[in-house]
Amino acid sequence: MPDMSSDKQHKQEAGMLRKEMEMLIRERTSLLRVAGAAAVFVANMDSEDLPVKAIEAADMLSTSVNNLSEESLKDALETVHAKVIRDNE
Repeated sequence: MPDMSSDKQHKQEAGMLRKEMEMLIRERTSLLRVAGAAAVFVANMDSEDLPVKAIEAADMLSTSVNNLSEESLKDALETVHAKVIRDNE
């Protein structure tokens, strides 16, 4: 005879894991949106026009965007519906 308390516990654990996954997916989407916006900003900024006080922050942002994996950057740009235009296009 199956153990009903064990079955109930597995269902509760599965429900908790489902909620956690949903939360992580929402968080990932939010982070991709931020990364995508940052990538678009970095791609369009002209460092010569930045105030001196902003250069260090812009460099940190640029470095962070450049350190993203290609797949993460692609996902981030897709999240903000950005189009990549190559220099030769």
